[in-house]
Amino acid sequence: MMKRILLLSAAVMGICSAVKAQSVTYSHDDAKMNQITVMEIGSGGLTPSMYYTVLHKSYQKSASSKNKLAFRTAAGLNLYAQVDDAETLDSALNKRAKIEALNVADRSGGALDLAWVAESGKLNNKMADFERNIRRVLEVGGTANEQEHWKEYYNVYQSAIKAAQNAYMPNAQRKKEYLRIYADVARKNETLILYIVRLSNARKTSELLTATGNIENYKAQIVRNALSRWRCGLEYQQTWTGRINNRMT
Repeated sequence: MMKRILLLSAAVMGICSAVKAQSVTYSHDDAKMNQITVMEIGSGGLTPSMYYTVLHKSYQKSASSKNKLAFRTAAGLNLYAQVDDAETLDSALNKRAKIEALNVADRSGGALDLAWVAESGKLNNKMADFERNIRRVLEVGGTANEQEHWKEYYNVYQSAIKAAQNAYMPNAQRKKEYLRIYADVARKNETLILYIVRLSNARKTSELLTATGNIENYKAQIVRNALSRWRCGLEYQQTWTGRINNRMT
């Protein structure tokens, strides 16, 4: 019990000592007060005068004229004069931000790709025609390598379309790219059609030549059969003629 009382007493004394050590006392200093007043608002004088005259004479002469209040006032006037310029600049920046926002929307593509909305129909149709003609290459007698050659062109155009869709460019420029791709696909499709017609004609010609060869072979067989029948008839006639001559003699 006694130990607890002693510990409690020691704790109370420690707290009191700490509170006393942290207490603040006010001691007025005229010299410091004068310096702060001169420095802040330029009024009053620096003391002790002899100290500043001997050690800080240049500061003593200019301290009042270079006070902070004068600088604050001048700065405030300068800033107030810049309000109109700042508002003009802010207005210009806001207008520019709106223009750039429209530019970004115009160049972003995706759902805002108005050029694709306008040109996708005919471009997709032309790509479908080109793909359909590529499949006909084998049907008219072309080889797998020839068909693969045309498929590579098709893949190139597909890549070009995707590149135009993903490019950061205005819709007007993107539309020009779509039209260029359409023109290229149309020209290549015409070339493919001519190639398919040539393959088809070559195939039909080969079939006709084969059929003509079969006809010639058939004619030769007919001639041989006729010649054989003629010989048989001649031999028969000669046989009967010999019999008749024998009877008459």
